[in-house]
Amino acid sequence: MNVLADVALCRSASSMATCPVLSVQPTRALVDEKFQIAVRNLRPKQEVTLHSLHQSEDKDFWEAFGHYTCDENGTLTVTDDASSGGTYTGVEPMGLLWSMRPVPGSRHGLRLRKRNVMSPMVVSVSVFSGHMTQGFSEKDALATVVTERWYLAPGVQRVDVRERGVRGTFFIPPGPGPFPAVLDMWGGGGGLVEYRAALLASHGFLTMALEYLNPEEERTPNLDTEYFEIAYDIVQSHPQVSADRVAVLGLSFGTHITLTMAAYSKKAQPRCCICISGSHVHPINKSLFEVFKYFQRLMIKARIDENNHVIWRDVILPIPTEPDMKVDVGLIKCPTLIVIGQDDQNWATVESTEDIQQMMDLAGNGHLLTVLSYPDAGHLIEPPYTPHVRFSNFITQQKFKVLMLWGGQAKPHAVAQEDSWTKILYFLHTHLHLDSPPVARL
Repeated sequence: MNVLADVALCRSASSMATCPVLSVQPTRALVDEKFQIAVRNLRPKQEVTLHSLHQSEDKDFWEAFGHYTCDENGTLTVTDDASSGGTYTGVEPMGLLWSMRPVPGSRHGLRLRKRNVMSPMVVSVSVFSGHMTQGFSEKDALATVVTERWYLAPGVQRVDVRERGVRGTFFIPPGPGPFPAVLDMWGGGGGLVEYRAALLASHGFLTMALEYLNPEEERTPNLDTEYFEIAYDIVQSHPQVSADRVAVLGLSFGTHITLTMAAYSKKAQPRCCICISGSHVHPINKSLFEVFKYFQRLMIKARIDENNHVIWRDVILPIPTEPDMKVDVGLIKCPTLIVIGQDDQNWATVESTEDIQQMMDLAGNGHLLTVLSYPDAGHLIEPPYTPHVRFSNFITQQKFKVLMLWGGQAKPHAVAQEDSWTKILYFLHTHLHLDSPPVARL
């Protein structure tokens, strides 16, 4: 997927010697691939602004920009040169992606998410004269390159799943298999979220994105563990899946389900588990409807800050001691990776992880647990270079629209996303025994 592009747009230059040239390599890549940006044919020590622009599927515009000063030869590269201002500072090769934010005047509470993984995120990268902070649409760029960022690699198949009452999507890597597999679950916001599953398949894992909460339904479905066991069986029984190499990955409320399956299920016994920004605290042996009713009663502990942002992290505090109010993680028998942000304002993930560690140590299975804990990262730890949002609109299970505070600061959160993704892939490669694991180490 590596395509070289050098684009020069001369607005008033009289010769190529004075025509700025912007290079972005590659222009077509997976979203977790780094690109290199360079500008040449500028004046010595010329001040310029690098700017990125993306229009989301909701028709909202997102941008990022950095201020640079080129060298004596009239060149700059983002891998070597530091931004002195803008939406990011310092040497940040991917700052034009992870520091994206809605353009001034946009709707409040936006979050950038990809719905249709069959199409790319199109990002325009431009260079402007001078150090600009606004008015980019009103000024001609010196040069522009249009790039594509994909969640889906060439050859990966997308297949709808509507089987035995289960709803989801398979993403199947190219080739005959058999492949290691992942059952991928998102959180309490509901819906069918596909982009992480598509990216995992692009790295060689046959992945099923599972839908278990439909935001259009009037109430939370009366699903119990059996629904997820059936989903696991559908993945495990796929003719291109190696049946003994299946992992379960959950984010936020998906972590509750992941830990429950790993601890109690006799039918779904994953080779390994990954839990992102979640907890083990919830009533066991209950349906989803009953679990959400329990959390609803605890919402009196929720707080609202001075900006009218809703903070949920106190809802499950203090961590209960009653055995029937949290998953007995001491029963887990597979390697488990937990990823948390220390500034998670949505859920008490730090306290939960500490309790999980203590419970597993006491049970003698603490050696199976690996924890990645990131300072100043928030709740929404997503694939690399996803723009950080500290808060965004959220529809609760009671159909109320609120501004949810997720936490985190842009730069540390970007570090957490990039580092954890590399280690998640390595963890999956290691425990599912995929050939040629990456070089990252936990």
